[in-house]
Amino acid sequence: MSIIQMKNLTFGYDGSAELVFDRLSLDLDSSWRLGITGRNGKGKSTLLRLLAGQLTGQGEILAPLSFQLFPCAAQPGETGLMLMERLAPQGEYWQFCRELSLLELPEELLWRPYESLSGGEQTKLMIAALFLREDSYPLLDEPTNHLDQHARQVLGEYLARQKGFLLVSHDRALLDRCIDHILVLGKSRITVQKGNFSSWEENKSRQDQFEREENAKLERQIAHLTQAAARASGWSDRLEATKWGSRNSGLRPDRGYIGHKSAKMMKRAKAMYQRRMDAAEEKKALLHDIDHQDEIRLEGLAPPARVLVEARGLTFGYEQGRALTAPLDFQLRAGEHMTLVGKNGCGKSTLIRLIAGEALPHEGSLFLPGGLKISYLPQQAEDFSGTLRQYAQRWQVEQTLFFTLLRKLELPSAAREGRFEEMSDGQKKKVMLARSLCQKAHLYLWDEPLNFMDVISRMQIEEMVAASGQTILYVEHDRRFCENTATALLDLDQFPPAGRG
Repeated sequence: MSIIQMKNLTFGYDGSAELVFDRLSLDLDSSWRLGITGRNGKGKSTLLRLLAGQLTGQGEILAPLSFQLFPCAAQPGETGLMLMERLAPQGEYWQFCRELSLLELPEELLWRPYESLSGGEQTKLMIAALFLREDSYPLLDEPTNHLDQHARQVLGEYLARQKGFLLVSHDRALLDRCIDHILVLGKSRITVQKGNFSSWEENKSRQDQFEREENAKLERQIAHLTQAAARASGWSDRLEATKWGSRNSGLRPDRGYIGHKSAKMMKRAKAMYQRRMDAAEEKKALLHDIDHQDEIRLEGLAPPARVLVEARGLTFGYEQGRALTAPLDFQLRAGEHMTLVGKNGCGKSTLIRLIAGEALPHEGSLFLPGGLKISYLPQQAEDFSGTLRQYAQRWQVEQTLFFTLLRKLELPSAAREGRFEEMSDGQKKKVMLARSLCQKAHLYLWDEPLNFMDVISRMQIEEMVAASGQTILYVEHDRRFCENTATALLDLDQFPPAGRG
């Protein structure tokens, strides 16, 4: 066990008015399987790059071991074995094979050019190499981006066997499977807790509820004290006025007694004001770290038919003259939320594109009712350069609604006023999703809508989909999201083409 220390770490990007970290001090145990969560833009990837030395800030980072950041660059012409030997120079061939086996990768990948491997194969091979390196602390920045649900499960089980890493991931199921501590970059503070994502979520829910109740109690107390102090002050003023009596009464009031009583009432009013100020100060410490998830609604068009998509003997996505699947027969009924599942390369995205109207080779029948309006959200970021107002004009969506949705998705105001091509991948995805939500459609086709999005946004979108009566067909590898939103499932692994499976 060793301690990684950050002392007064301060960093901000050039041109930005706000600091990402301001005098951050943290002690982390290098044996922890530590996950990081927080909204997009809170500095998760920035922290990893500061630890890895790719960015330089003020303050100190003290660690008795080296940091290895994933992903890292492969060299031109490298085979899988050459990459592993470079990243883990003390590793033995049998160790490489053992790690690949644990990640369900065949040994023959070691002899293939690294650049010829799929994104998921590259990810798992590189991670295996980083964990074989001695005296190193792996920093894993969103390693699930190219992994399907099964591959994420395998990766989670692999990471749960390791000792000591820092993981940035928005996949709640993965975090629950492999971490034992969690670092939370909140709205106003940074905290470290023992446990996984679900235990943190439960603790935060209880803390948020406590703060809401305390806030409501303090508001009532402040209102009561304000009224009582005003009454006491008014009584004091009226009593003070009687010290001089009435000109016509001929009576001489006891001015000393009246002055004493008046001062006593005024002291009481001041005490109430002070209690009110103390309560208001206590109230300021509450609610700062509560993520307010504004409700988002998906309001499309009434379905033109009971069945919106029907496939009969459908094959598509030919590779070397062979279809990706056996003939498919399925229906997508109005109001269903259908998730497409299956291993990478089984044809999920191809089927989405085919239904969206892309001219792709296929055989069999694909029936869509006449006049069907479709909103399609692609997996990759759209090729667009310009402002978000220009983006909205291009797609002919109502700009007020579009920007309202972006605000609810907590896209920063600087990004809303910036250019699409300058945004992060997570910000681009939010823009594309807001565009789709603005489009009045009968059918929504979404290909990995949560890619690069933070956990809070995922939960926000999850609630929207679960409450929606619209028809949605989507590909998404976030297992928790699918479990909580899908009303129907189409598993393409159940339709392997001839010669596969």
